Amino acid sequence: MVEGSPMFAVVVCGACRFRFPIWLARPHPTICPHCQAAHLQLSTPYPAHQVAQAPPTPIQPPVVALLDNIRSTHNVGSIFRTADGAGLAHLHLSGITPTPTHPKLAKTALGAEGSVGWTYHLNGADAAAALLGQGYHLWGIEGGSRAQPIQQTSHPLLSPIALVIGNELAGIDPDILALCQQVWSIPMRGVKRSLNVAVAFGVAAYWLMLGK
Repeated sequence: MVEGSPMFAVVVCGACRFRFPIWLARPHPTICPHCQAAHLQLSTPYPAHQVAQAPPTPIQPPVVALLDNIRSTHNVGSIFRTADGAGLAHLHLSGITPTPTHPKLAKTALGAEGSVGWTYHLNGADAAAALLGQGYHLWGIEGGSRAQPIQQTSHPLLSPIALVIGNELAGIDPDILALCQQVWSIPMRGVKRSLNVAVAFGVAAYWLMLGK
């Protein structure tokens, strides 16, 4: 048990058997949310199932990301949290991409908006060109004729990488895509042709962190 871990318990309704967890530090119901019976039974409290925390270890050479015209605050917040976990050095936000100044972003970032550095750019193409000028290799996460399955990456991280993620519907701006030295796709085995943008970012970020 990690000192200071939040404590939880499972509640079971004695009438309908509806089962759900509660956080003991917060007020919890006295009647069943499903059947409205007052027969709630509390299990033995248990601490949060937390992963052991290692010292911060950013990916080396540094990996940053360019988020161009992401429309959802929830997606951007989730990307901040993933960037923190995977050890990305910085997030570049451009166009309509919400920044941490948006009040709803914190709901999914859960504090990572304060631990991951970020910069806002009006123009994503200008930001991409600037990253190239700073020595970054641009790797787009996208479909299309240039894309190769991400599991085929065999390039060691010998230079800084900027992962490029585009709009949820329109994808990466063609002018930015043209600047990408590599374009990687995530294989899809179902009927859908793409993942949620925050999920796709997580796959790519952890592929780099764990595989390189």
